Amino acid sequence: MNIYKQKNTVKAIFIFVAMLIAIATLYYTNVLVNKLAEREEKLIDLYAKGMQHIINSEDNENIGFLFSEIVEINNSIPVILTDENYEPIPNRHRNIDLPENATEEEINSILKQELTEMMQQHPPIEVAYQDVFKNYVFYKNSFLLTQLKYYPFVQLLIIGSFIFVAYLAFSYSRKSEQNNVWVGMAKETAHQLGTPLSALMGWLDYFKNSDKFKNEMVINELEKDIERLGVVTERFSNIGSIPVLQSQNILESTTNFINYYKKRVSQKVHFNIQSTSKNNQCLLNIPLYEWVLENLCKNAVDAMQGKGNLTISINDLSEKQLAIYVQDTGSGMTKDQKNKVFSPGFTTKKRGWGLGLSLTKRIVEEYHKGKIIVKETSNKGTTFEIILHKS
Repeated sequence: MNIYKQKNTVKAIFIFVAMLIAIATLYYTNVLVNKLAEREEKLIDLYAKGMQHIINSEDNENIGFLFSEIVEINNSIPVILTDENYEPIPNRHRNIDLPENATEEEINSILKQELTEMMQQHPPIEVAYQDVFKNYVFYKNSFLLTQLKYYPFVQLLIIGSFIFVAYLAFSYSRKSEQNNVWVGMAKETAHQLGTPLSALMGWLDYFKNSDKFKNEMVINELEKDIERLGVVTERFSNIGSIPVLQSQNILESTTNFINYYKKRVSQKVHFNIQSTSKNNQCLLNIPLYEWVLENLCKNAVDAMQGKGNLTISINDLSEKQLAIYVQDTGSGMTKDQKNKVFSPGFTTKKRGWGLGLSLTKRIVEEYHKGKIIVKETSNKGTTFEIILHKS
């Protein structure tokens, strides 16, 4: 399986497994919390019964045993004993944090606040004294139980944060590596093209100065193709370095490219260029911009199978931006193809490398700081939208 091509599936599997782990962790912790809560409830019930037995008992030995083994053993669960009116009884509380040197009023205020919280957590346990009056034991979860409740969420948050930071670092590293590969390939390609291009220029001069080939139309076309090779070489040189953006007339640049390109495709493809922009001046690197148009036009011609209409429209979006729409009358794209069309390596052609539109997106968004999207697609054609900055 090609992991890169199936990266969305791999991401979905990874997220699914992560969710399973999170659910399992929360479930297991919830089981432990419930067991500990039941244990604390039984302990408090035993505590209340011990208190009741101590008050009602006349056996001093049993009272001492119950007090030391049941009442005093509770050193973790906050407990408050109240009267029938739910008023805290002085000095009948355990495991409540009270400030040193606190007055009776301050202590009573703190106990009432704790009592309100306890009422929300658990129902009180009744303690009857010789059928004369009743008291109530209120309690709340121990600090350990509270920690255990929130521990999995804190744990998942820490793990999630670590994974997120690791993903960002990995993504940055991968992107940096890709940039280095792009730059290295571009420089090497420009270098490789330089030698045969110089030789072709020499042959062109020879043909021009030869009486045998004088006035031959093929010489003019050959010269245009050599100039085109020079442009291609310049493209790769610009990819391998920081391109210079200059104020250019985008309508003029687009027209010049289309005039060259339409002679090299089927005559059944009809080109149409139109502009409603009030200011066609745009920040461009012409060789790279022509590369964008070439990739889009090639895909459009292939989608139309060499027959149809290809329209390029230039419109104002705002005072600072304009949009170029490249619209064909081809067969369109599926939803899956639309989502993957700019991914490196994705292609619908048997012999395609899947780099054309990936390079196009890189040129528009990274070098021109613009944006390119598939605006519309259907069985009647596809429209690409390029957003660039005006001069």
